[in-house]
Parts: sequence; structure tokens; C-alpha cells
Amino acid sequence: MQRSQIAIIGAPLDLGAGRRGVDMGPSAVRVANLNKRVASLGYDVEDLGNVPVDQPESLPEGPRHAKYLPQIAAACETLAALVEHVMDEGKAPLVLGGDHSIAVGTVAGIAGYFRRRKKKIGLLWVDAHADMNTPQTSPSGNVHGMPLACCIGLGPPELAKLLGYAPKVNPRDVALVGLRDVDILERPHVRESGVKAFTMRDIDERGLRAVMDEALKIVTNGTEGLHLSLDMDYVDPQYAPGVGTPVRGGATYREAHLTMEMICDSGEMVSMEVVEVNPVIDEVNRTADLAVELVMSALGKKIL
Repeated sequence: MQRSQIAIIGAPLDLGAGRRGVDMGPSAVRVANLNKRVASLGYDVEDLGNVPVDQPESLPEGPRHAKYLPQIAAACETLAALVEHVMDEGKAPLVLGGDHSIAVGTVAGIAGYFRRRKKKIGLLWVDAHADMNTPQTSPSGNVHGMPLACCIGLGPPELAKLLGYAPKVNPRDVALVGLRDVDILERPHVRESGVKAFTMRDIDERGLRAVMDEALKIVTNGTEGLHLSLDMDYVDPQYAPGVGTPVRGGATYREAHLTMEMICDSGEMVSMEVVEVNPVIDEVNRTADLAVELVMSALGKKIL
């Protein structure tokens, strides 16, 4: 991380997902001793607790094609303000989800900080899914399938224009790594948006190092650094069973660590989030423990 002070922020939101349980993700990751393990690397760690979020039991589901959209937008706006404040204080935000819709808030806060300085960031989206649906293409209406579209200005206006501007990130400064599950109507968004998508086939054929080299060049070319958005479903369910939407054929344990190690070696990461840890379907918290391991690799832990 480019900054020596890290502010941990929990965003226990599960309004964007179809399966319950990811709201407990921040607690599970903290139980896996995140704070002390990060501090052991020499960082000054401050835990700011969780941003307030609404509970689905107390709310109407709302629009069928974008469920709980107003409540998700409100939570993202709160998160964005806190992330931007953390950046203003010279600290690096480490956000714990929650479902992936919280990334709209994280990215808005980071992008807003740099936008005020007439600068821009790159976005490295590490995920099994493209997350580039819109209310018009989503088969489920779950907003956690839309956040990357929102970050590049394609999603519902309540999120795409959060904080009053869009896009948050230029699509040509975005790389998506680990893709293996894309909805049919979502595919044109991925192909035509300008986002560079690297599928698991690319990783199989070219090797992870070549893919990550290219991805890192894309997100750091002309930017002030990169924001890493890590969905734990990037990792194969064999190693990370407790995720919001598991998909077979993901990164191996070592591939996941190499991904983080190469990000660290770049020296370009300014912020990070880890999302979609679901302890309800996990096994003795091992997905959360792996999430902490990957955070450690991204922040500088080495074998030797």
C-alpha cells in the first residue's frame, strides 16, 4: 500500500445479494484476526467500525429489476463520504463487505478524492463475475451484479451518478481478472464498454503472470494508482466455499496469492476492498481466514 496508515471500514450490506449472510462478512474477517495480522506488517491500523446499513427484514424489496436500490444507494453514499475522509487524512482505506454493491461507494470515495485534485485512478476488479448488468439486463434484479457497470457510468442513475458525476472510472482504466460467469444480456456490456476483461481461459492459456502484467499496465497507465476490488469468489470454491455466489473453475490457492503479490510488487495500490465473504455457508471460517491471507499478500507479506 502506498500509505503506512490503514483505516479498516466495515460495510455489512447484503441488500444487493440474493443469498443472505454476507452482512456477517466484516465480522468474520475481523474474527480471523485481520487487524493484528495487518499491523504485524508494520502498518498503523485503525478500525473505524461499520457504516450503518438497513436490514432487508424491515424494508420493502422495491423495484423488481433493481431490488433495494434506494437503500443501497444511501449506504454507498455514506461509505463514499467516509472513504474520501479517510483519504483526506492520509490513510489508506481497507473496506470489508458485504455484497459487491458496496464497491460503488468505495470507488466513488476514492475517485472523488483524486477528482478534486484533477487526477484519476485505475480499477482492478478481481471477480468470477463481470458485475456489469443493468436493471434492463439483470435476470435477478440483484444489485450486486451491477456495481462495475455503475462505476463506469452504465448502471442505474442512483448509483452510477452517486455524488453527482459519472463515470467514476474511465472504462479504459479498468481491468477485470478471473471472469468465468457472465449473463447472456450482460455480455455486450463487457465486450463494448472498453473494460479489458481477462477470463479464466486467458489465465489457463497465457498463465497468471502474463495476465496480471497486462492488467496492471492497464490500470496504472496514466493514473495515480489502482483501487483493488477483490470478490472472494475469484478463488475456486475448493479453497473459498463461503462466498456469496460460488462458481467452479476459479483461481487456485497459489494463483490467488500470486495475484495479490504482483499487485503489491507494483507499488501502485492506493486502496482495497474485500467482499462477498459469507460465513453462513463457510467451513470453520476458512474463507474469511483466506481473505485475511490475501490481504496480507497484497499489503506486503512475503515468503522470504
